[in-house]
Amino acid sequence: MTPAIFGIAGPSLSQEERAFFADADPAGYILFARNCEDKVQLRRLTDDLRSIHGREQLIISIDQEGGRVARMKPPVWQRYPAGEAFARLWDIAPASAIEAARANAEAMGRELAEMGITVDYHAPFDVRRKETDDVIGDRALGSDPLQVAALGRAVLDGMSRAGIVGCLKHMPGHGRATCDSHKELPRVAASDEDLAVDLEPFRTLAAHPLGMSAHIVFEAWDADHPATLSAKVIDEIIRQRIGFDGLLLSDDIDMQALDGTIPDRARRALEAGCDIVLNCWAKMDDQRAIAEQSSDLGDAAAERLERVHHAMTAPQDGPDTTELLAKRDALLGLAEDRAA
Repeated sequence: MTPAIFGIAGPSLSQEERAFFADADPAGYILFARNCEDKVQLRRLTDDLRSIHGREQLIISIDQEGGRVARMKPPVWQRYPAGEAFARLWDIAPASAIEAARANAEAMGRELAEMGITVDYHAPFDVRRKETDDVIGDRALGSDPLQVAALGRAVLDGMSRAGIVGCLKHMPGHGRATCDSHKELPRVAASDEDLAVDLEPFRTLAAHPLGMSAHIVFEAWDADHPATLSAKVIDEIIRQRIGFDGLLLSDDIDMQALDGTIPDRARRALEAGCDIVLNCWAKMDDQRAIAEQSSDLGDAAAERLERVHHAMTAPQDGPDTTELLAKRDALLGLAEDRAA
């Protein structure tokens, strides 16, 4: 199995993609708006991906947070608010914010599960600060680590009730970055003592089976390498201090925060300790090169992947999407009423 999650170029598999995926056997796949046209088409695509190796338990993933991070869009699918909506409600009624975040995530998860998706790269556990770049911005669940952990746990719980595996991102924290890692490499000069605050939400949820790294240099820990490519940060901070022993994905290795060719970035991320690299742009030359140069998934990573597969359960009985959204909207209305 190739330790990579690959993108798909369009709304259906090409013959070239099907043949390549059958040979390379990637750990999973990631979907974008280019892959999500309508419900019939999307379900056909996810069924097709499962048929390649006949696996029911398979990472078929997406970035569906709500707000501006939404690959499945209205009017075909529901519109969901960004994390800031739940952070505002927290200021008024923390317990209601938790319930609203859980209901929202379960409704979203039920839509994903209906489409054959098993993993959502949600929620961001980044602690927002005044200087936080807008790439996180309103996606954040708050500025207090306990609040971020509580709302993040509610998101993961709601997703799990729908049979979807959520994700701890972006370890060890994106909240201090003052530029967009999609475009350039952020550097964080905060002290080890200050950075401990950013670790707290991840430490609280460290038993979760799936996490994602950040393309950020933390000078207090490794001034020469972003976390994704830093053996020191992955081992000493993510694995030891946070205590995360789940499946660690790189953030998208196509992002401009990283240098070198895409296959070189993939190699360095795996050597640093990422279990799987995320390669989103469906460029066949890059995907082939990653598969050709990569060793098979190691034993430790394979065991962690199995834990992710085990967490892919059938949706639990409970309220349908309409009821969940009505509950969410009633709770979020408390914050709107107070603002008015």
